[in-house]
Amino acid sequence: MKAATVNEIKTALESLSHPQLESLCLRLVKFKKENKELATYMLFEADNSNQYIQEVINDMTAGFADINASNLYFAKKSLRKWLREANKHVRYIGTKTAEVELLMAWCKLLRKSGIPYDKSPALVNLYLSQVKKIKKAIDGLHEDLQYDYTRALDALAK
Repeated sequence: MKAATVNEIKTALESLSHPQLESLCLRLVKFKKENKELATYMLFEADNSNQYIQEVINDMTAGFADINASNLYFAKKSLRKWLREANKHVRYIGTKTAEVELLMAWCKLLRKSGIPYDKSPALVNLYLSQVKKIKKAIDGLHEDLQYDYTRALDALAK
């Protein structure tokens, strides 16, 4: 089955009544956990995205404290898990500022964790790809924010 385009879905949604639209949204929320998380963000958290970003960073900090650093294999799996979480929340928020904040927090936590990531080429490449994504996101911001985040990124790289 081929999925409809966003424009086709938009026109179909415009023709639905309020109760039909409500039941459709509730069915979508019940279908997948990510849909429920996105709906929760949009309904309850979107008005204060800075606080939401800080909550996500706090969750990541707690998660990094629980990483099994005794074996680089297990550490890599946990690092990828927290990076997936960060990227998921970046998609929910949908701003370049949130992307920069969350990815920089992930990089800072990795550097502070004490995990010898420089001994694993995969982890080094993962870290460098995140720095590259941060630089790309910074380029899309306002000049003042670019300056501030570039300085923070340079401090992170040292």
